[in-house]
Amino acid sequence: MRWSKMHIPTLRDDPADAGAPSHRLLLRAGYIRQLMAGHYSLLPLGQRVRLKVIAIIREEMNGIGAQEILMPVMHPAELWAKSGRWELMGEEMFRLKDRKGADLALGMTHEEIVSTLAAELESYRQLPQMWYQFQTKLRDEPRPKAGLMRTREFTMKDSYTFDLGPAELDVSFDAHRGAYARTFERLGIPAIQAQASNGTMGGSDSIEFVCPAPTGEDLIIHCPSCGYAANVEKATSRLVRLDDSSERTSLLAAPEPFATPGVRTIEDLATGHQAPAERQIKTLVYFLDDTLTLVLLRGDHALHEQKLVDATRAVSVRPAEPDEIRDALGALPGSLGAVGVTDYPVIADEALRGRRGMSTGANVDETHLRGVDVERDIAVGEWADLREVAAGELCVSCGHPLEAERGIEVGHIFKLGYKFSDAIGISVSGPDGKPVRPIMGCYGIGVERAMASVVEVHHDAKGITWPVAIAPFEVVVVIAQQDDVAVAEAGEKVYQSLLGAGVEVIVDDRPVRAGVKFSDSELVGIPFRVTVGKRGLASGSAELTDRATGSTVQVPLDEVPAQVRGALGSAIPARLQAP
Repeated sequence: MRWSKMHIPTLRDDPADAGAPSHRLLLRAGYIRQLMAGHYSLLPLGQRVRLKVIAIIREEMNGIGAQEILMPVMHPAELWAKSGRWELMGEEMFRLKDRKGADLALGMTHEEIVSTLAAELESYRQLPQMWYQFQTKLRDEPRPKAGLMRTREFTMKDSYTFDLGPAELDVSFDAHRGAYARTFERLGIPAIQAQASNGTMGGSDSIEFVCPAPTGEDLIIHCPSCGYAANVEKATSRLVRLDDSSERTSLLAAPEPFATPGVRTIEDLATGHQAPAERQIKTLVYFLDDTLTLVLLRGDHALHEQKLVDATRAVSVRPAEPDEIRDALGALPGSLGAVGVTDYPVIADEALRGRRGMSTGANVDETHLRGVDVERDIAVGEWADLREVAAGELCVSCGHPLEAERGIEVGHIFKLGYKFSDAIGISVSGPDGKPVRPIMGCYGIGVERAMASVVEVHHDAKGITWPVAIAPFEVVVVIAQQDDVAVAEAGEKVYQSLLGAGVEVIVDDRPVRAGVKFSDSELVGIPFRVTVGKRGLASGSAELTDRATGSTVQVPLDEVPAQVRGALGSAIPARLQAP
């Protein structure tokens, strides 16, 4: 390929609206162009990288015995209604009607569709099945941002498994987990495997593959000692046991009211009334599926709403408004509590279980209660892990202090269970001849997001530093003086020799200064550069430069193919080669 013939519209300056490194560099280096918010065209270099990412994923999926299929992007509404997700997906789903007035959706995921295909399975002897696809997904993101990181139109590799039972699902799940780990290692993404919420997918276990990056939207809680890792929406920690003896707190026969004028916050009560935050009960009021519910946490803990959703399986969740709270409880936020409340359900965080001598609002403005025994005085209907874990708390596995790190979700694998098998009505005859519902798993990788994640962790001040496995080209031959006939001919000969050696190579034959060519090759991020110029030609050599390290060696012209092949082999360790 010749640079002079390719469309590589590099930019000298950073785009004003691009903040994340991947967004900025993919625009500057001529990989992508925005059509509108959340929709991008991939230019020739971008498409070459995308296809290489797909090829690696495909190799790993085929390696575990998965079969590639392709499902439609447009879906009939009735399938989504069957699963209960037509309303659940809300405004993120693109919806339309055809000319006959039928409701349709543009697929944001394909569980309903693949389950419909699986309804043709008849016998347990046909299980397990592993099906995967690369397909366009569309989601009406309210705030698309960061280039390819969060878009409204993207390519997803999603795969689905159908197994006879939970033990067989474990095998399929572990196979995908291994394939994903190998995929991200080959892509050059240092992915952390973190426990995560299943969210609207349903089911039980899920693992999120997260690439550590300051620009990431996920917060991962992990232990550097034992390797425990979880998304903050799922993370737990070991609580330090608090002493609720009479020597440490007020133990009363019944809660005692006391005036708290001007108290509006946990901090106000702690500083003005000798009630430390860890000895307070924080009362939040939510509507869960239109039912007003009291949510209780320790005063020094924060609620994670996804944990509340997961614990209650509520479809609609929103905080109550102040006037709704007053109508229900008789007081405004700041003086709320659950003591004596029986008209509304109460859910409490596990950190409150067994606590005594606590303080909480009295449901009378500017009045609180002390000496509250949670299990004696509050009608808790459900206990759950609701609190958001913070850095510095102790690991639930080994007791070491936890760390928090931002990251990008690059893959997610779920044990779906029977949700979609039941909804769509998948049934096969079991070993005893009786009908059995297959159990499902779901596994996804965002292709363009993976591309962006690679750039987030592989770049420097000069531009992108692609790993060899997915770089648009492995080598660029730079002809330093294109107007010099001897140099141009030598450069062409080197280019042809690399082509003949099976190297993916592009020659920069543009009639521009050598400095421009060097800058562009560094910005674009091609792993190796072979420079042919007057000075080297005089000694019969060329320069071989490693983009990632900046190191340069002189190589005899006739040894360039062998040297380049060796450098490429060293850049992709044997454990990262294709299976």
